[in-house]
Amino acid sequence: PNLVLVGLVVGLDYANPYVNPYQEFQRWKTHPSVSKHLEGGTCISYGGRVLNEGGFESIPKLTFPGGALIGCGAGFLNAVKIKGSHTAIKSGMLAAEAVFEELTKDGTEPVAETGEIPDGEAISEASSYQHTLEDSWIHKELHEVRNCHEAFARWGVVPGLVYTGMATFLTRGREPWTLQHMKRDADKTEAASKFEPISYPAPDGILTFDLLTNLQRSGTYHEDDQPSHLRIKAELTDIPESVSMQVYGAPEQRFCPAGVYEYVDDEQAKDGKKLVINAQNCIHCKCCSIKMPHEYIRWTVPEGGGGPQYQVM
Repeated sequence: PNLVLVGLVVGLDYANPYVNPYQEFQRWKTHPSVSKHLEGGTCISYGGRVLNEGGFESIPKLTFPGGALIGCGAGFLNAVKIKGSHTAIKSGMLAAEAVFEELTKDGTEPVAETGEIPDGEAISEASSYQHTLEDSWIHKELHEVRNCHEAFARWGVVPGLVYTGMATFLTRGREPWTLQHMKRDADKTEAASKFEPISYPAPDGILTFDLLTNLQRSGTYHEDDQPSHLRIKAELTDIPESVSMQVYGAPEQRFCPAGVYEYVDDEQAKDGKKLVINAQNCIHCKCCSIKMPHEYIRWTVPEGGGGPQYQVM
């Protein structure tokens, strides 16, 4: 069958707490330039994921005893191309070479041949991976566009486009400066009192859909009796009902693409509203651990096999 994959990227450094990325996506699909590609089709899948757009300036130390960070986990996404599969593959190749070098440098027989790990064998660190990656085209590519995302964040769309064009076609990373990103995305959210609530069009069930209908298309499933993997940090238990709702208008109800967070009526709660976390809906996008006011959620690993079951995404 003919498949059309569409998606909308929303920077999580937006200020207006009334912005609803899911609803922005639904509205975007109704634009004539987009809808013409979708008319007559059937929606078969849905999902969401946070992109690691920190880029060059956010790359951490890549190795540790017994492991390494590669691909998206290390932040190798090229935010200008919105592409990271090529850097993920290359970083995996470089990591594999570094691991092979580390495991064979002293002539020890590999576990693949002996079938057992020698007693007393030290845990190795493939530290050469860091150096080979810094000498590779991954490092060069990400360095060239290191300032582009921050240019949009500081100056807006048009100046950001101008700067990005200059950086990608003229200077190619040779600017003698680096635009530092100094604020967390959670801290970029401003008070709800500065904005008006956004009224989004109702879904038509053909081109646009309500969130829970689309959530079913993600195949998300968690065992009902497993502990919630989304936990409020012990030192921030007052934030949901004393800060998030009162100051920011409860933005977690809008930025979560799976309807995990909702405030329900409760006479015992402050202002008559209580936060409910529907962890079973979670599609593992990791947005809540980034955009929550004061980052009050601790995202932990759920039981194996749980989460979305993407088939064509």
